[in-house]
Amino acid sequence: MNHQEPNPEFSRRDFLEASTAVAGVMSVGRWLTTQTIAAEPTTKPGHPLDPLTTAEIERAVSLLRGGRKLGDAWRFVAVTLAEPTRSAMVADRAGQPIARNAQAVLLDTATGRGAEATVDLSAGKVTRFESLAAGIQPPIMMDEFVECEAAVKRSPEFRAALAKRGVKDVDLVMVEPWSAGMYGTEAPEDKGKRLSRALCFVRTASTDNGYARPLEGVVAVVDLAKMEVSRVEDYGVVPLPPTAGNWAREYIPKTRTDLKPIEISQPKGPSFTVEGHEVRWQKWRFRVGFTPREGLVLHTISYQDGDRERPILHRASVCEMVVPYGDPSEGSYRKNAFDIGEYGIGTMANSLQLGCDCLGTIKYFDVDLTDSRGRPVTIKNAICLHEEDAGLLWKHTDWRTNQSETRRSRRLVVSLIATVGNYEYGFFWHFYQDGSIHCDVKLTGIMNTTSLKPGEQSRFGNEIAPQVNAPFRQHIFAARLDPRVDGDANSVFEVNTASVPRGPENPHGNAFRAEETLLANEQSAQRSVNSGSARFWRITNTQQRNRLGRPVSYRLIPGENCPPFVQPDAAVMKRSGFTAHHLWVTPYEPTERYPAGEYPNQHPTGDGLPRWTAANRNVADTPLVVWYVFSHNHVPRPEDWPVMPVSSIGFWLKPDGFFDQNPAMDLPPTV
Repeated sequence: MNHQEPNPEFSRRDFLEASTAVAGVMSVGRWLTTQTIAAEPTTKPGHPLDPLTTAEIERAVSLLRGGRKLGDAWRFVAVTLAEPTRSAMVADRAGQPIARNAQAVLLDTATGRGAEATVDLSAGKVTRFESLAAGIQPPIMMDEFVECEAAVKRSPEFRAALAKRGVKDVDLVMVEPWSAGMYGTEAPEDKGKRLSRALCFVRTASTDNGYARPLEGVVAVVDLAKMEVSRVEDYGVVPLPPTAGNWAREYIPKTRTDLKPIEISQPKGPSFTVEGHEVRWQKWRFRVGFTPREGLVLHTISYQDGDRERPILHRASVCEMVVPYGDPSEGSYRKNAFDIGEYGIGTMANSLQLGCDCLGTIKYFDVDLTDSRGRPVTIKNAICLHEEDAGLLWKHTDWRTNQSETRRSRRLVVSLIATVGNYEYGFFWHFYQDGSIHCDVKLTGIMNTTSLKPGEQSRFGNEIAPQVNAPFRQHIFAARLDPRVDGDANSVFEVNTASVPRGPENPHGNAFRAEETLLANEQSAQRSVNSGSARFWRITNTQQRNRLGRPVSYRLIPGENCPPFVQPDAAVMKRSGFTAHHLWVTPYEPTERYPAGEYPNQHPTGDGLPRWTAANRNVADTPLVVWYVFSHNHVPRPEDWPVMPVSSIGFWLKPDGFFDQNPAMDLPPTV
C-alpha cells in the first residue's frame, strides 16, 4: 500500500472502507473449506429490538437537521435505536405496538458542546433535544482520528520536535489520538476544550510497523473542535529503537510448510435458522443486536424446555472497558483509555473474512451506523454466526455391562472483532447444548510501546525488543447482564465454599460445605472474586421451583480475574469506579446503561455504578441488572511481540437447578 497524506475531509465512511480494504489484504488461509450464508438486506425492522435500518438512520438525521436547523458545524457522534424498556416489551408481547425511536448524540464543533436528541420515527418529529452539561464531551469520532493526525503533522511546533530527533519525513509519522481524560493536572488553557493527547510513532517505510519505534517524550495536545495543536509537550529526546517489528506477510519470507489443510464443512447446512435478527439453535432462541458503542448485543435469550420456552436473559453485552497503564512517567500516566465509552467499539468493528476470522458455514450480519456528517455507513460482515465442535460433552463407560455412551459438544458462536488502534478485541458469545453460555473476550494485536535509552531498564514495564518497552497494563471489561431467569423477579445469592472446624459436626476434619448468602441491596452486592472460597453467584427466581422444590437459578462463574492495581485515589479510579468490585447488582433502570456513566470522555469526577449504588436500593425479587467486571493483567513478554498471540478472558453462565436434570441427555449418539 502506498502512503497518502491524510485528507482533513476524510470521514468515518472512508475510514471504514479503508479498514475493510486492509482486512482484505491481511486475509489468510483461504484454502479452508468454508461457506457463507448470504446476508439479507435490511429494509425495515421486523421487531422492536432490531437495530435501526439505513432508511431509519437517514430519516432521523433529516428530521434533526430540518427540525433543529443544524448547520455544517454539527457532527453526528451516533444515531442508534432507543431500545424499548422491559415493560414496553411486555406490552409488545400483549399486542400493543411500540413506536420506533432513534436516539442521537451530537457535537457542535463551533462551540465544542455536545447534545442528546430523541426522534420519534413513527410520528416524524424530534421529541427531545438537550445540550450536555459544560465540560462533558461525547466520544471521539472516527474521522477525528484522521483529522487529528493531519493537524498534528501541520504543526510547526511538532515538526520542530521531529527535527530535534532527526526525523525528516513527516509522512512516515503515525499519530494516535488518545483520549485526554481528566487527571487534575490539566493546564488552565485546556479547561472546557474537547481535547486529545496524541502519541506518535515513526515508520521507516510506508508499510512498516510504526509501533516498533515510539516517538518517546513527544505529546501533541490537540483541540479537536478547532483541529489545531494547542501545544507540544516535550519530555526529552530518546533515540528511536534500532530494530523493526514487522508482522505483515511480505516481511515473513519463510513460513512453515508442514501444515495440512483442515476442512470444516457442513454439507447438509447448519443446524441454526435465522429470520431477520432472530436466531434459533438447539432449543436456544435469541436476537442479535448492535450499537455503535457496545458493538455486539444479544436480546431476549431463552431456552425451549419441553413445552415451555423459558427466558434467561433480557439483554447481554460487554458495555465498558478501561485499560490503565502502570507507567507513571509524564508521557504515559494518562494512558487510561475507555475504548467503549470514549470511542465506541462498534464503530471500529472489522468486516470479517471468511476462512480467517470464522470457519464453517457462516451467517454474517451487516450493521448500519452513521458517519459524523450523518451519512449512513454499512459495515459488511460485522457479526459472525457459526457452529463449532467443542469436544466432549458427556461420557460414561460401564465396565460391568460393557455399555459406553459418548456425546460430543457443539456450540453456537456469535462474534464481533474490533480494531482499536494497535489492539484487536474479539467479543464471542458461546451457546452450548447443556444450557450454558460462555462470554469470551479475545485480546490480540500489537502492544502499545515506549522507547528506552540504550542500556535503560524500566521498573514499570518489560523490554520486549531492543530498546522497546511494553508497560505493565490491565484490560478491564464490564459486562451488563439483564437477567430474566424464568421471569422478571430475580435475586442474587453469593456462594462460598468453607471448611468446617473440627468438632462434633466434623470429627474427621474432612468436611466442607457451600454457604449461600442473599445479596439483598446494592451495597451488600458489591463483591469481588475469591478463589480461596471458590466463590460464584446464583441468579435466582425464588418464586419458581424445580422438581426438588429448590428455586431455579443460573450460576455466574468467574474466569481469570484480578483487582485493579492503581491506588484507590488515582484519577483513573475516580473515572472508572466500577473497577473497584467484580460484581455489582442494581435494580433495572433504563437510564443506567454504562458502568462509568454515559460520557466518560473527559468526565471530571466519574459517574455510573458508584453514584447509582449509593442509594442502596433493594435488589431482591425484582427486575435486576447484574454487572460483572473482569480483568486481564498483562505483564508483557518477548513472545507477545510483534503481534500478541490471543489471550482469552471471560465468564460462564451455567444452569443451576434451572433444569430437572442434564438437558443434553436427548442428544443423538455420536456414532
